Amino acid sequence: MTETMAVTEGAPPEAEPEQRVTALELFFDLVFVFAITQVTGFIAADPEWMRLLQGMAILIVIWWAWASFAWLGNTAGTDEGLFRVTLFAAAGGMLIVAIAMPRAFGQDALAFGIAYAIVRALHIGAYAILGRDDPQLALVVRRLARSMLPVALLLVLAGLVDGPVRTACWILAIVIEIGGLFVFGVDGWRVDAGHMAERHGLIVIIALGESIVALGAGAEGHALDVGTIVAVVLGLTVAFAMWWAYFDVVALVAARRFQRAVGAERARIARDSYTFLHAPMIAGIILFALGAKKTLVHVDDALEAVPAVGLCGGVAMYLLAHVAFRLRNVHSLNTARLAVAVVLLALIPVATVIPALLAMAIVAALMVALLSYEFIRFHEARERLRHALAP
Repeated sequence: MTETMAVTEGAPPEAEPEQRVTALELFFDLVFVFAITQVTGFIAADPEWMRLLQGMAILIVIWWAWASFAWLGNTAGTDEGLFRVTLFAAAGGMLIVAIAMPRAFGQDALAFGIAYAIVRALHIGAYAILGRDDPQLALVVRRLARSMLPVALLLVLAGLVDGPVRTACWILAIVIEIGGLFVFGVDGWRVDAGHMAERHGLIVIIALGESIVALGAGAEGHALDVGTIVAVVLGLTVAFAMWWAYFDVVALVAARRFQRAVGAERARIARDSYTFLHAPMIAGIILFALGAKKTLVHVDDALEAVPAVGLCGGVAMYLLAHVAFRLRNVHSLNTARLAVAVVLLALIPVATVIPALLAMAIVAALMVALLSYEFIRFHEARERLRHALAP
């Protein structure tokens, strides 16, 4: 198994003080629980292609806000003083952002933009204060502000205009948001690997929780007949499989690779593997939640195009992000997950003509088959890895 080589080669990393995710950071993440729920609800309210694109655009800017505070907490290493006040204020701003989300492209566009700008300004301001006595940190914060503040201003502008100009503002904001970390780089950042990996693992759990909430919401108001119960069980099976796919070995191996890296390479892993590659993982989970919710509404009917993309394409996106995650960290290709992702993508048009319950059953069967294959094929290596890497 390639991961075994990646873990066992090289000298053990030097001991460093352990930084754990704080209770305040977990409290702050509760706002993002609501925000993620709002993204699913936003798309589900009118599951058309434009609505899907808008929902994904909202998710991108919400994700970058969350990731920015994950980096801030990683740098601050505390939940005391200024950092505590900043997180409380930012949580309030993010709550307004989440409340405005259903009409972020309509009557609440300006409220969304202003609240989002305040959240990003709080983030940059806290970083600037942290860098007062650290010239290197002050330099990287100035580079960071060159991309983050224009994004915030563009979303405020989007709230003041309408039509194609609003769309252009959103597109430009997303391009700057995603491209900023590449253009300005991450040289000079100091990253605590354990904290960063733990924080992102927890946000994956939060997103998976949304898929379970979507199952409950989809079943609400319907008779608890055999079809509904089977759909719920199948949806839970997929959610459990997505959890297993990440936390069984992948997260442990990636965290160890992360901890072994030093200097600029560690910062690049934080950017690539966590900020960037966790974004499609979260998006895939949210899309699956959309498909699962719509499946529960009419288990005997075929899914419409967008929910079919959510049910099958969401899980495919999640697996493809895993393939890229492994490729980035241990430089090997997970062909089994790649193959299942391709099959899931091919299943999208099929899911629009067969009963939704059958489509859900196929997705669940594919995920169980994938994990069963990995468990049997790599059983001994998996056992060694889990015992060697478990905290």
